[in-house]
Amino acid sequence: MAAVVTAVYVQEVADLNVEVERGDAAALVRLDGDLDKVTAPQLRHCLAALLEEGRVQFVLDMGELEFCDSSGLWALVEHQRRVSAQAGSLRLVGVHGVLQRVLDVTGLKAAFDDVL
Repeated sequence: MAAVVTAVYVQEVADLNVEVERGDAAALVRLDGDLDKVTAPQLRHCLAALLEEGRVQFVLDMGELEFCDSSGLWALVEHQRRVSAQAGSLRLVGVHGVLQRVLDVTGLKAAFDDVL
């Protein structure tokens, strides 16, 4: 009797953990995971809620961010525009890897108040 082998495909869905520390008019947002087409809406929602709460000074800690695609980058640029319209600031810290390369190559590094 011949054995039947069935292929099993496992697709791991990348996720994004967002941790927020709130100050009076400020927020520190730590990102851990992948910022992409699937997770960018989660970040957009979080940042919009913080802005609605009156927070206009943002520091986004990207130290644990593993990946960022164009959707993630666009979410960051959109929020920078909203924050600037409120006379606030958006700093990116811990930038490395793919995000660092994309910011350098596209010139979008200059779009943010500070990139470290």
